[in-house]
Amino acid sequence: MLRPQTLLAHEEVSVTLAIFDLDNTLIAGDSDHSFGEYLADIGWVDAEQSRATNNRFYEEYKAGTLDILEYSAFALKALVGKSPEVLAQLQQDFLANKIASMELPKARALVEKHRNQGDDLLIITATNRFVTTPIAQWLGIDDMLATEPEWVDNKITGKVVGTPCFQGGKVTRLNTWLTTYPGNLDGAYFYSDSFNDLPLLSKVDNPVAVDPDDTLRAHAEQAGWPIISLRD
Repeated sequence: MLRPQTLLAHEEVSVTLAIFDLDNTLIAGDSDHSFGEYLADIGWVDAEQSRATNNRFYEEYKAGTLDILEYSAFALKALVGKSPEVLAQLQQDFLANKIASMELPKARALVEKHRNQGDDLLIITATNRFVTTPIAQWLGIDDMLATEPEWVDNKITGKVVGTPCFQGGKVTRLNTWLTTYPGNLDGAYFYSDSFNDLPLLSKVDNPVAVDPDDTLRAHAEQAGWPIISLRD
């Protein structure tokens, strides 16, 4: 969790911010796509139709053509109207049955390296907060920006509130977050695997491509950005 500060209005804290994408960066897989698979596995959705749609959206994401609002409506549809107790159990089951096997020891070591250096840690992910909150907790990172599902009367409506945390939306969301953060982006790191994150990678002082897709790898090589692997 970001450290509490007592500051005058003009004061800033000289602490480095380490920002991490989540899917295929801190974990060895895509939690969004995997959640759709999991819902099919447990019978919450029509398996054949849902898997086909889920795969189509994932291909669109990889191509950079995803309509994030259309996808979010699909991803949240099965959760609409469910009680908080049912949803909380679903989150934990998904974490245990799908996400735990995606653990990357090198990713955890990288997070701990930044933590031990005294850096502030932040996940910024396009995947919705319902899916990602337990994963962030499992990784030991308290602060996160994610696409926000709408809740009304303690139930998910299937809609998204605010700016989706995707592509340039990550920059928009981060800029808003920075208005209440007691520091700035000086020296900040951002780790990502996806060319969809080029807007934010281009904004920080220390962009790092992590097991990147082909487009991001080419861009990183041309720009002279570090390229690392967190896979075994």
